[in-house]
Parts: sequence; structure tokens; C-alpha cells
Amino acid sequence: MERRTFLVRTTGFIMGFIGIVLSIPLVGYLISPAFRRQTRDWAEAGVLGELDIGVPRELTYVVTVQDGWLKTTAMKSVWAVRRPDGEITVFAPLCTHLGCGYHWDSDDRLFKCPCHNSIFDITGKVLSGPAPRPLDRLPLKLDGDRLFVIDKQFKSGTSRQIEL
Repeated sequence: MERRTFLVRTTGFIMGFIGIVLSIPLVGYLISPAFRRQTRDWAEAGVLGELDIGVPRELTYVVTVQDGWLKTTAMKSVWAVRRPDGEITVFAPLCTHLGCGYHWDSDDRLFKCPCHNSIFDITGKVLSGPAPRPLDRLPLKLDGDRLFVIDKQFKSGTSRQIEL
């Protein structure tokens, strides 16, 4: 092999090696956000004083979700119930059958889904209809008199609660 050919090949190999070494962190930086799971933070849903004992109330809140490079903000809602013992339960706003929105019927004191007539009591238990499980509960925390929730979504139509 001639000296010139050796130097050209060696220089090309070294430049290629440096290029590959420098591109690994760059590619990792560009691709890694796509593999990260959505991050969800606590969102303020309301004030504790808004909840009457034994009367469910629909609370709305703003949630920001970071999914890879995409950051979205949306208005969401939950149903909150304050029990006589002071405990608070927060339900996801979708029926566990097919994900329809349900409402509170104050005359019958029941949650009712208008799509397929699933009926739930104030604790979220299924009383009738095709719903395969009770209403989904969301994590909550109290900070003084403010109520915070984490927005979660669950798969509809399954007997087990599967988070999406």
C-alpha cells in the first residue's frame, strides 16, 4: 500500500469515527423525548369550601401535559364528593363502559350515563347497566383549603382499571 493511500484511508477512518462519536449524543438528544412517557402534574381543581357534604359537584380545571416535544393545555373536569366523615373522593368524568360522560341526577341521587343506562351510586359502585367496574377514582391531595388532582385516563370496557 502506498503511503498516500494509507494516509487518506487513516484520515477518513479518524474523521468517520469522530463524526459517529459526536452524532451519538445529538441523536439521543433529538430522539429521547419521543420515548418519554407523558408527565402529569397536580392541577388545582377547586376549593374545599365549594363541596357540600353528600352532594357531588363537577369541578373543572386546566391541565398541561408534556408528551415528548408536544405541550398541550386542556380544560378537564372531575366529580368530587365530600363524605360525612370529611373524606373526599374524586371520580374521573367518564363512564367505565364506553367512556361516555355521565351526570349526577340530584332527584334520584345517582350518577347516570345517558349512552347505555349505566347507573352508579354516590360511592361510584355500579347499580345497573353494562358498566364493567365502578367509577374510576383519581388521586387527590389537599393543600390548605385547595383541592388538587392528577389527570389520568383509564381504558373503558374492561373489568380491571387499566391506566392509559
